[in-house]
Amino acid sequence: MNANTANAFSSRDQIHMQSSIEESAIQKKTLELCESIVSHPDFQKLRGHVESFLQNSEARDQYNALVEQSQMLEHRQQTGGIITQEEVKSFEAQRESVLKDPAVSSFLTAQQEIQTIQQFIGSYVTKTFELGRTPSEDDFSGGSCGSGCGCH
Repeated sequence: MNANTANAFSSRDQIHMQSSIEESAIQKKTLELCESIVSHPDFQKLRGHVESFLQNSEARDQYNALVEQSQMLEHRQQTGGIITQEEVKSFEAQRESVLKDPAVSSFLTAQQEIQTIQQFIGSYVTKTFELGRTPSEDDFSGGSCGSGCGCH
């Protein structure tokens, strides 16, 4: 092995070692973020609503029946089938009844809020990779449709 080859290997090894250290730091910070989310009282409350719903077999069964009915009607409509007024009224009545259940409504609200948190975190992480820096609020406003679109 000549000196140039040895230098190339040592340089590559240093880059890999540095990359591993950085990945380790990123992994640590990511885990810290996860721990911060999980330990936050608001998140605990949301998870409590989800768990309450999952443990309530009656509410779960009613919700699942509603989802199945909705999917069946949607499939029928997409395949050119006819949905009668009676079926629509029956579905709407079932929907109202299920949504009045506090376990179901709390579950749906919690699910929506958790998705909002996920989208918020995802958008900030994605924007960080796009910009190469921590994004500010201004980076998400201004009517731009995103980087590389040619509109700015």
